[in-house]
Amino acid sequence: MLKNMGFIAGLLVVISASQSARAQMVVKEEPPMGKMQEGEVLLVDDGSCPAGQIKRVVGGNHVLVGGTKHIVRTRSCVRR
Repeated sequence: MLKNMGFIAGLLVVISASQSARAQMVVKEEPPMGKMQEGEVLLVDDGSCPAGQIKRVVGGNHVLVGGTKHIVRTRSCVRR
């Protein structure tokens, strides 16, 4: 019985950690170029997307802003 309790407790820790990792940060304005890490995801609530949607920004790593690759920042509107 004690083994089952330990397993359940461990499972709950893993589930709660995965939920918090899935949460994305929401900011009011997009950071300047070069200030996001490659692959970093931010939700930007700046009013530029249609009602019911929010802007999703994925950081790049472009040489023009001090990066080492040619990966540009991407933006898209997604459901809230």
